[in-house]
Amino acid sequence: MRRTLTSMGLLAAALALSACSDKPQAMGGIRSDAAPYTGVGQSQYLQPGWKAGDKGSWEQQLKSRAQYGMNDYTRVSTQ
Repeated sequence: MRRTLTSMGLLAAALALSACSDKPQAMGGIRSDAAPYTGVGQSQYLQPGWKAGDKGSWEQQLKSRAQYGMNDYTRVSTQ
């Protein structure tokens, strides 16, 4: 009887500990075969003035967005 209770307890402990395992999470990200400046085709979110496939145009759009669109210091008006 005692042996059965011990084995049942060990089995319960093993099941409880196996539920605590976690799958490994690799630091990956989105992997794409195409360069980001090639675009996704026609979209309603396409920025005017940007030409798909033109790396120079892509870099210029990123530079202007960083300078004027996302920089809070240039957006705040001084009074």
